[in-house]
Amino acid sequence: MPKSITITLTEDEAEIILDALDTDSEGYVEAADAARKEGDTTALATFREAAARITALKSRVQAMLDD
Repeated sequence: MPKSITITLTEDEAEIILDALDTDSEGYVEAADAARKEGDTTALATFREAAARITALKSRVQAMLDD
C-alpha cells in the first residue's frame, strides 16, 4: 500500500500544481495518441493509465480547493 503524506499548500500553490498536472496529463494524452497510431499497445496502455491517474489526482486537489 502506498505511503500517505500530508502537505499544506496555499490556494495559489494548489493552482500551480493543478496547472502542472494539466500540462503533464496533456503530454501523456499526446503520447497515448502517438502510441495508438504506431500500434504500440503496451505504451498506449501505460500512457492511458498515467493520464487517468493524473486526472484522479487533479480531481482530488480541485476538491480541496472547492471546500
